[in-house]
Amino acid sequence: MQRDELVRQTTNQLRESLQVDRVVLYYFYEQWHGQVTFESLISDKFSILGSTGADDCFNNEYAALYLGGRVNAIADIELEPIHPCHRDFLRSMQVRANLVVPILIPRGLWGLLVAHQCHKTHTWSPSEIELMQTAAHTLATDPNILES
Repeated sequence: MQRDELVRQTTNQLRESLQVDRVVLYYFYEQWHGQVTFESLISDKFSILGSTGADDCFNNEYAALYLGGRVNAIADIELEPIHPCHRDFLRSMQVRANLVVPILIPRGLWGLLVAHQCHKTHTWSPSEIELMQTAAHTLATDPNILES
């Protein structure tokens, strides 16, 4: 219960602070397979709760980058040089810009904290990236998350 409330508060605060359409927690329930377990939305039409992601796109190579602390900030998915599989996946979720920060616990990659701008592009500022990283660190060091 405490873990869920912390995640809910975190995603809500991030969405409001960043003024984006959606902030989600993508939780890994087994190695490189996961789903959106929490979301904060500006409108219900942007809901992707329960989405499992593009398993064929997220492989060991991408996982290794996030395990190494990679932060991925994309201002416009149509202009960013990303794999077509990734672009199609983001389009399918109505994403135009996204910011992805890993939640790293001692056992490894617990999840991804993700901010989406759905209806327009968004250039992510250093302070916005830092805000997401701070939130991910807060989640990663919470005893309720460490035990899950």
